[in-house]
Amino acid sequence: MSEINTNTRTGPSFSFRNRIARLLWGMVYLFFFRYSPRPLHGWRRILLRFFGASIGKGVHVYPGVRIWAPWNLEIDDYSGVGDGVQLYSQGLIKIGKYVVVSQGTYICAGTHDYREPGFPLITKPIHIEDHVWVAAEAFIHPGITIGEGTVVGARSVVNSSLPSWKVCSGNPCIILKDRKKVFSNTHAS
Repeated sequence: MSEINTNTRTGPSFSFRNRIARLLWGMVYLFFFRYSPRPLHGWRRILLRFFGASIGKGVHVYPGVRIWAPWNLEIDDYSGVGDGVQLYSQGLIKIGKYVVVSQGTYICAGTHDYREPGFPLITKPIHIEDHVWVAAEAFIHPGITIGEGTVVGARSVVNSSLPSWKVCSGNPCIILKDRKKVFSNTHAS
């Protein structure tokens, strides 16, 4: 479902099959996901898995999360994605274990090449490693990796990858200081 036509002058960016799948997902989202009661995380995990998402144990995806294409989404165990988050998954979005993505964050795995006529679509995967906190209303650009244990401050604009165990913030997002490593992938606090 992820075949992409990069020559947008010759037709749509995504295949007919992809567009039908997104139409079906949009209806399921509207009628069964978006207005499901907040505590029904298990129900939303089932819906996302049905549409091809890889969702781990204990994942909390709140009903106000917008997901462009669940089949391009991987969320590992015990992570949470807050209301108002946009997962613009034109390309792969991979979220590790024990990650918090706070309200209003926009994670964008697609963009356009402004240098070319027709602005062809470009997708680049986003990787958010284990134990990361992305605070409210941050924007994550395509192709970004956020290293293990890093904190991204509220309303930050992340346009380059961030190393592990740092506290970062700003527009553009920069490293402010080290974050003490208090646990590893093999042990969660």
